[in-house]
Amino acid sequence: MQLIRRPRAAAIPVDPPQAAVAQPDLDAAIRSISRQASTIGRESAEVRGLIDDTTKASERGVVAVASLTTQVKDINAAQAGIGSVSTAGLAAVDRVRVAVEGVGNEVGAVVTTLRDVARAAESISQIALQTRLVAFNASVEAKRAGDAGRGFGVVADAVKDLAGKVEFSSKEIMRTVGELDKRIAALSREIRVDPKRAERGEFHTALADVQGAVASIIEAAERSRAICGGLDQQMASIAAEMGQTGRSLGAAMKRSETFLDVSEHLIELVAECGIETEDTPFIRAAIDAAARIAARLEEALANGQIRAAALFDEAYQMIPGTNPPQHTTGFVALADRLFPDVQEGVLALDPKVVFCIAVDRNGYVATHNLKYNQPQRGDLAWDSANSRYRRIFNDRTGLASARNERPFLLQTYRRDMGGGQFIVMKEAAAPIRVAGRHWGGLRLAFKF
Repeated sequence: MQLIRRPRAAAIPVDPPQAAVAQPDLDAAIRSISRQASTIGRESAEVRGLIDDTTKASERGVVAVASLTTQVKDINAAQAGIGSVSTAGLAAVDRVRVAVEGVGNEVGAVVTTLRDVARAAESISQIALQTRLVAFNASVEAKRAGDAGRGFGVVADAVKDLAGKVEFSSKEIMRTVGELDKRIAALSREIRVDPKRAERGEFHTALADVQGAVASIIEAAERSRAICGGLDQQMASIAAEMGQTGRSLGAAMKRSETFLDVSEHLIELVAECGIETEDTPFIRAAIDAAARIAARLEEALANGQIRAAALFDEAYQMIPGTNPPQHTTGFVALADRLFPDVQEGVLALDPKVVFCIAVDRNGYVATHNLKYNQPQRGDLAWDSANSRYRRIFNDRTGLASARNERPFLLQTYRRDMGGGQFIVMKEAAAPIRVAGRHWGGLRLAFKF
């Protein structure tokens, strides 16, 4: 946040008694302005945090609606595929019906042929019977002729036996054909469609049931497609409304930042007046701690404990398997040695102090306070709250504190403590300069 520097008004001379009376009133008024500015800042930070939460929820809703829209389109496409396949199935059932009716007609012809065979077998049987009678008579006449008719009698007996066999075979044919006739006739009745017959066979009834079921599937698919089409339009409308909501929230966020900037500007102006306020001890502590960290880094650079390239290293290497992501860089070992006693000492300044950390220009925290310097456990909520070292905090507040080069910066913000817990805090930041270069900043956060 860049502050607008206004020219100071010329001092107005007053008589000593008036000045003696006016100065306490002025100090009280300035302190009142400071308190009011703090209240505005706190409320603005709360509002900004709530707007930010709502914006993120809206963004998640937009993503969810987009995903749901895609799924609805997929369902619509699937229903279209079902309808197409079902229509093809219905056509296939019709082809089966036609083919079966053709088979039924062929079966009817087979029944007719079998009946012709039965009639021929019956004729053969009649002929065989007559042949047996003739052979019997011939056998009788041969016996009457004595020795002269003996050979003729043998032939007559053979013919009679053969006629008996033919008659038996003919009757077997007639019986078998009769059985076939019954079965094929039943099959013919089952698969042929007779307009004169009210009842249909089981086969055609089954085909009709299949056709009805397929038709129901097609109808249901069409209804589903119509519903999905309506849902698609509704999803598009919802997405448009959520997009508008997101834009409105973005505008509200910018306006809330304006209130926050104004409150922070007022607080800094009060601090610059030299009048003691409740924020003054924390501002002084931040400036002092920043100077001590800078002195230690300059000494380490001067005596060769670290090279400038490593001290100003911004090639952050992600530590595998960490969530939230942690990184390492060229100065972490030095920070682990030099920062803790300065940072921990500031924590004892006041119970309101939440943390005191040195960060580089990109908001990278090599070493956090000991209570937040815990190794990750694999529990995201716990790790977010307790494993805050080796991490980059480049949010609005973190980056502003890291890159501030004025004597101090005072900000108000809502901090995510993990697990859905938030607190509104102030933060005093002072720049850390090493060998004439801006290395980063000292962040001192404290509660209201």
